[in-house]
Formats: sequence, structure tokens, C-alpha cells
Amino acid sequence: MDLGLKGKIALVCGGSRGIAYAAAEEFAREGCTVVICARDAEALTAATAKLEALGVPVLAIEADLATEAGITKVVDTTKARFGRVDILICNTGGPQTGPAMGQDWAAWQKATELLLRSVVELTRAFVPGMRERGWGRVVAITSLAVKRPQASLVLSNSLRAAVTGYLRTLADEVAKDGVTVNSVLPGFTATERLDSLAAATSSRTGQSRESVFAGWESETPVGRLGRPDELGAVIAFLCSARAGFVTGQAILVDGGAVKSLL
Repeated sequence: MDLGLKGKIALVCGGSRGIAYAAAEEFAREGCTVVICARDAEALTAATAKLEALGVPVLAIEADLATEAGITKVVDTTKARFGRVDILICNTGGPQTGPAMGQDWAAWQKATELLLRSVVELTRAFVPGMRERGWGRVVAITSLAVKRPQASLVLSNSLRAAVTGYLRTLADEVAKDGVTVNSVLPGFTATERLDSLAAATSSRTGQSRESVFAGWESETPVGRLGRPDELGAVIAFLCSARAGFVTGQAILVDGGAVKSLL
């Protein structure tokens, strides 16, 4: 299927691995110029080589989006090279785990910088240009925790909900200008983040890592973990010309794990 994205410039945050890398690969296959940013220089180099092998230009930026300097570097470097972004995929690593009353204010501030500020600042930087050109796509990768809060993930549960509220409001404001704004809520997906959550859960509960993964699989009607490429395909579709009437949505891609009507 031709998604109508050839020649578009896609900025994929955290695009060196996992779900975000899978999305970057989808954009590359559709003929986009791809910008990826991440903290890990080695992972960036490896991801860049794989994307360039698909025959598209790739700009890799080593930056930490939990910092003002990192956000500024991504914005300035991308604008200097291309002058615009047509597709913005907001994504960062997850915050630390722990119970609701076990996080001091410094932890809350750190999580806010990581999860919320990066989305706000990147949209402030790139969405005005999308509106001027009459076309743009914003997708944030959040979590099923937006619909079903997870134990010992109070920072993620709270701040990802804040991101969702921000994006829903933004979606209403920019829809008439041809810009759609959505989020994708991954379920239990085979990524490094899930590995770290399994280790934390194992430490907290005394379960083996194998039993933690088995529990997640049993919670999912499909009976398995999700694959990053399955999320990447949904993200790419939301950014397509065909999805121009889809905006303001928080879309679960979770194998049916969240058993709700809405």
C-alpha cells in the first residue's frame, strides 16, 4: 500500500531501537527522509546503517530529550539540515519504577522533563511549520498504562496521561490546518523496556522473569507479546495520507490486553 509519504521528512525520537526504530524503518520503506535521535551513539550508528541500506537519506542526532540542551540540539540540527519536519514521532525511554508514595519531587520533575516536556517542546518547534504548509502528522508513543494504570509505574501512569491530554487539546487546535495528532498505546511488546520492567517486577515480587513474561502473555488475548514492527505499521498508517480523518485518538495496539469498550 502506498501511504503517500514519499519525500516527507520524518523525525523519529528514540529511533535507534524498539518500536520507534520499527516506525523509522516503515518511513524509510515509504521513501521518507528519516531523522532519528537517541542517547546511545553505538545504537544510533547501527540503526543508521540499517536505514540507509533501504536507500533513503538518514540524519542521526545523538541527544538526550530529557534535557533542554538535547531538545535544542534536535530542533536546531534538523531545521538547519532540512528546514522542516512533516512527521513527528515523539518517544523517549520510560521513567523509573516505584509505588505512588515512593517518589520524591525530584523524581516527578525528572519524569516530567522526560515524558511531557519533550513532547511539548518538540511540537512547539515543528507544528507551526506544519500548519503553515497545510499538512503534518504527530504521533506519540505512550503506553497501555494510559487506559489501564500499571502497578509500580506511577510516574509513567501519570505523565503519559498528561501527554495524552496535551495531545488531545492540540489535535483540536490544529486539525483545520491539515495536521493530525494521535498517540499509540503499546501493550506488552518485546522491547528492551519490557525486559527492564520484567527485571523490576521480578525484584519486587520474587517471581522469576520467565513467570513475569508468562503472566503478561496470559493477560493478552492474542496469547503472546507484541512485536515492534506491528506497532511501527500502525504508526506509519496514522501518518499516511489515507489517515487524514483520524485525529485526537489514543489507539491501543495491545493484543486485546485492555478489556474496555472505549
